[in-house]
Amino acid sequence: MELVLFMCFAVITVASAALVVWHPHPVKSALFLIITFFAMGGLYLLLEAEFIALMQVLVYAGAVMVLFLFVIMLLNLKPRTTGRAEFRPRLKWSLPLVAILFGAIASVIHHPLSRLGRGTGEDAAWVAAQGGNVPAVGTLLFQQYLLPFEATAVLLLVAVVGVIVLAKREIK
Repeated sequence: MELVLFMCFAVITVASAALVVWHPHPVKSALFLIITFFAMGGLYLLLEAEFIALMQVLVYAGAVMVLFLFVIMLLNLKPRTTGRAEFRPRLKWSLPLVAILFGAIASVIHHPLSRLGRGTGEDAAWVAAQGGNVPAVGTLLFQQYLLPFEATAVLLLVAVVGVIVLAKREIK
């Protein structure tokens, strides 16, 4: 049963993520991104990471998507007009993008975090010794991975300020 649920969530995640990239309408792309976030939450539930699944749904499907939709509405993005003539140029940039994506996946597979729980000490017994998922995530996030966490926060802040500056220039 777990394998069937994994396959369902995986197919939904990959299909909706592809539709985020290739759908011509920005608002519908954002809605497909919400579906992707919910499917990822289901995958986290299958991994018995209930806290991460809840944060995935609350933070990403909730707060971040509100921010994305705000940006889409602020910039007043119109749907792209796609025709057969536009497919070839899309293919030219899509193929290198897919190659980069596969390279990133390969690097993640060989990254030390991918071996989490296999000889690093952060297995199910370690999580239980920490008092559950929440203290274990907090310990790793605010001790070992504090710099990437703060860098992500600064990056999001810069992105929001950049969008506001771009939108303000168009108003003048």
